Amino acid sequence: MSRSDRLFRLLHVLRSLPPPVTADRLASDTEVSVRSIYRDIAALRAAGARIEGEAGYGYALSEDPALPPQSFTRIEIEALLFGMSEARFSGDRQIAEAAESVIIKITATLPERQQREAAHAAQYVQRYSRAERTRPDVAVIRQACWDEEVLHMRYRDAEGRATDRSIRPLTIAFMDDTLMCLGWCLMRNDYRHFRIDRIDSAMPTGESFRPHRVALLRGYVDRLRGDANG
Repeated sequence: MSRSDRLFRLLHVLRSLPPPVTADRLASDTEVSVRSIYRDIAALRAAGARIEGEAGYGYALSEDPALPPQSFTRIEIEALLFGMSEARFSGDRQIAEAAESVIIKITATLPERQQREAAHAAQYVQRYSRAERTRPDVAVIRQACWDEEVLHMRYRDAEGRATDRSIRPLTIAFMDDTLMCLGWCLMRNDYRHFRIDRIDSAMPTGESFRPHRVALLRGYVDRLRGDANG
């Protein structure tokens, strides 16, 4: 492995692991000696990287404008473009526009050789049957997920019957070409998936469920694991 590749790998490990990261852990993850880690840390600092810490304590990377530009392998570029292309067909206008913006911004920061690789990616997504464009409520739901705020909804079931629901929205998932909201239904006192295209209206209530969010997500994951093992 060339020294430049090794330095990029070290930066990636420093970004990925919770700080402070010991030299022993860095050496194990980058498959070099601890002495090499000390030399590489010094080289990165000399190049402008702000790395806090010292030997015997551990290291933490503070992102800095002087850092070398982010680098990706060719397969990572393919995966990035593939994911962003898929997002364009989600039926969520804001996500589709954001995906286009992400592609432009990240591609612009790549070295010239990798920009050419991005322009000639071998794998991409093309859908001829677009997902149904969702109602504007998806932006309201997303904001409620971010804010951890209870939503009041007018929701129609498969037969078109409407009910009023209050939910703790946890996440939005693109499932089987349909956008779904996973939430804790306060009426059913249980987890429910709601098709966003069946939501007639959604309004934040101002009621926070922040203290409950992590427990709700953990409970949902435990339920999925139980179903998989059952």
